[in-house]
Amino acid sequence: MRAVVLLETGGPEQLKVTDLPRPRPGEGQVLVRAQAIGVSYAETQIRAGSLPFPLQFPAVLGAEAVGEVVEVGAGVSAELLGTTRVGVTGGVGAYAEYVLLPAAMTCPVPEGVTPAEALAVAVPGAIALGLLHRARLQGGETVLVEAGTSSVGSQLVRHAKEFGAARVIATAGSPAKRERAAELGADLVIDHGSADWPGELPADVDVAFESIGGTSAGKVLDHLTPGTGRMLYYGLLSGEPAAVTAADLMERGVTLVGCSGPGWAGEVFGTRYPEMLDRLGSGRGRAFIDRTLPLEEAAEAHRLLESRAVTGRVLLVV
Repeated sequence: MRAVVLLETGGPEQLKVTDLPRPRPGEGQVLVRAQAIGVSYAETQIRAGSLPFPLQFPAVLGAEAVGEVVEVGAGVSAELLGTTRVGVTGGVGAYAEYVLLPAAMTCPVPEGVTPAEALAVAVPGAIALGLLHRARLQGGETVLVEAGTSSVGSQLVRHAKEFGAARVIATAGSPAKRERAAELGADLVIDHGSADWPGELPADVDVAFESIGGTSAGKVLDHLTPGTGRMLYYGLLSGEPAAVTAADLMERGVTLVGCSGPGWAGEVFGTRYPEMLDRLGSGRGRAFIDRTLPLEEAAEAHRLLESRAVTGRVLLVV
């Protein structure tokens, strides 16, 4: 089968198309003939070596795929054969014609939804729903969504008011992205291209969805509502951890919620993932796809994501 392998950490040129043996599903697994494969910004960081991740080279990256089930492993119902399922690998292995998925981590593609749409919305939408549920919005609150046109950020902006936000502030790094964030429902959009962008925030941000990390996180903390403000930390697009200390939290009496780890993953993929697909099938969700590229152009997909020029998911198609 055709696959894209990472030879060693480095630039996009380290991604090479090759032939690999077709894998066989083990216990609890299904093998899908991939129709679309998700590419994420985190995968560009893993490829570059800036995000620690255990890899054995040559490695096949990719955590998301959708396709027809062509083989099932022990303990998996044969009724899944021939069905189209969307799911996650649990780590790597998706940049290929055939992809192994844990059966328990897959869902059927909703009726009336294309496989690409289901794939595009499932993971970022599930993360966004998980964040919104954990934020416990009380109604009438102001929320900040950093990187408001990223795959997760766009879903947060779109659904925040449904969960009780009264005012949504988003950040974006280009005029086109700022316009897009406003179209998604942001009431105020700030250019996060400057290191001093948090200075443009009002003094009463109730909830901050923190995905940039670095020194700006501490500056955002200064704008959280004393006593009740909370920061939900789930990403580091800057490549640096959020520079927030316990002393910073104590000074304002605010809460930092780390959205990561096994418990978080269990909530996102066990509960919110099917919830988001249900929303998409019923018309209450929306997939944002910037473009699709052939599997062989995985390196170009990485270049596009690193350029920060896209405003939706980049998918590989087989």
